[in-house]
Amino acid sequence: MSVQASYDRVADEYVRRIYDELANKPFDRQLLDRFAGRVRDAGLVCEIGCGPGHVAKYLSDRGVPMCGVDISSAMVDCARRLNPGISFSQGDMRDLDVADGSWAAIVAFYSIIHVPREQVVAALRELGRALKPGGLLLLAFHIGDDLLHRDEWWGYQVDFDVVFFQSAEMSNYLSAAGFEVDEILERDPDPEVEHPTRRAYILARKPTAAISLRQ
Repeated sequence: MSVQASYDRVADEYVRRIYDELANKPFDRQLLDRFAGRVRDAGLVCEIGCGPGHVAKYLSDRGVPMCGVDISSAMVDCARRLNPGISFSQGDMRDLDVADGSWAAIVAFYSIIHVPREQVVAALRELGRALKPGGLLLLAFHIGDDLLHRDEWWGYQVDFDVVFFQSAEMSNYLSAAGFEVDEILERDPDPEVEHPTRRAYILARKPTAAISLRQ
């Protein structure tokens, strides 16, 4: 079973448990509000690893033109049903079916966590390719050095790894992929509403003079 098949299997339960999570995450809302203010008039913004599209909807409700991409077709179906005004499509962040410079910005909350360490720089290069020069990338991930394997989630059989990253480590990956890191934030978890891991958020920028990053 793959990451894609695993998320297909848990899609409905994921919607039930996660879709309204931002209501209980003031730090994330504040960060997304600030991000929306910076990209609202820049062009189309994509949520990579969008799941049921709740982050895309949050930004769309604040005037940001949004689309979403997820590796799971069942998640894309859920996103389309729940957010009919936003375009969602199935795709892999490591090989996006879009032209160079298609998006003004990308938000990727906890999607890089399923990319093996040895593939992270290549995946970030692909995100950079899809961004316009000067485009912003907002990443969120779990902080740590662990590689955790899941074979059960909410009572469903699944099969995927979750990769934890240190903030400095991810900053180095972004630099290697051609990004300029603007800001790194970290916060403690709220165990009552989320998995008890520290969280990191990195805002990075594709240089204005950057060439295509596809390799």
